[in-house]
Amino acid sequence: MTTKTLRELAVICGATLEGDGDRVVTGPASLAEAGPTEVSFLANPRYAQQVAATEAAAVIVGVDYEGFHEGLGLLRCEDPNRAFTQVVEAFVGAGCSVREGIDDSAVIDAGAEVHPDARVGALVYIGSGVRVGARAVLHPGVTLEEGSAVGEESVLQSGVHLLPGVSVGARCLLGAGSVIGSEGFGYDPGAAGWSKVPQCGTVVIEDEVETGANVTIDRARFGATRIGRGAKLDNQVHVGHNCVVEQNAMLIAQVGLAGSCKIGEGAILAGKVGITGHNTVGAGARVGGGSIAWSDLEPGGDYLGTPARPKEEQLKSTALSRRLPKLIERVEELERRLSELEGEGDES
Repeated sequence: MTTKTLRELAVICGATLEGDGDRVVTGPASLAEAGPTEVSFLANPRYAQQVAATEAAAVIVGVDYEGFHEGLGLLRCEDPNRAFTQVVEAFVGAGCSVREGIDDSAVIDAGAEVHPDARVGALVYIGSGVRVGARAVLHPGVTLEEGSAVGEESVLQSGVHLLPGVSVGARCLLGAGSVIGSEGFGYDPGAAGWSKVPQCGTVVIEDEVETGANVTIDRARFGATRIGRGAKLDNQVHVGHNCVVEQNAMLIAQVGLAGSCKIGEGAILAGKVGITGHNTVGAGARVGGGSIAWSDLEPGGDYLGTPARPKEEQLKSTALSRRLPKLIERVEELERRLSELEGEGDES
């Protein structure tokens, strides 16, 4: 079991320690669940009251935190969230469950190039013309079809499937069960029904991209579907054919991109956002959960709703819609009174 003293943790995360530097910590935990040998953190002020009640050995706090609690160590730093991440990494380490070398059950075509420093797990299939870079890790059950490539230090978790010609850059992480390069969803209507449109392009994933589990990225009809450097795709994200996701964009759970969309640099799409075909989300735009964009969204804006529109407009519209029942009642009452007045006029 990995252990660290509070003094060692202070060095790891660049914090100033207040408390017993020799106290031993066995791991990280939340404020509410931490025990006397664990370390936690306070990044959101709404949880400040939990610090007084925590049983943790120490808590990572901001430099301006004013509380004091007998027996509780404090690790003061500028960014508690980042510092806690560094602490977690210190305990988790860079361990790898895939042993060095190539597992005996792996099937590797004679025409493939696998770097001697790569790790290849059980039941991995590597086809003809595939290239696997130095220190890449292929977990059990990974399939790399003909002509695909995996860059150095990239990690493909169990069940990842790269179809022919797909390229994955360096230092990427592809989540379990992800399928990269399946055919785009394209059909033309005809007298006899739907006619399949050939998809002869590929997928290019640039360096330092991370995907969650069960992500699907379709190959282009022609050219390439492209995921830019540093982009992050959460679980169950789907990227349609010929889409471009620019660098450092973030697509959160269950986002769906129809064909030929473009997501600008640093844009953030929250859970279950849908972007209809051939539309662009501008750089730095933020689209709220469950929204659907039926047209282009300008750079830097905040958007909500279906169809997605500027956040302030959507909030005003929502507020007005809540008043509709009373407004309808008022209109009906006015119509009734008007009818009564008109009736009185007829009698005269």
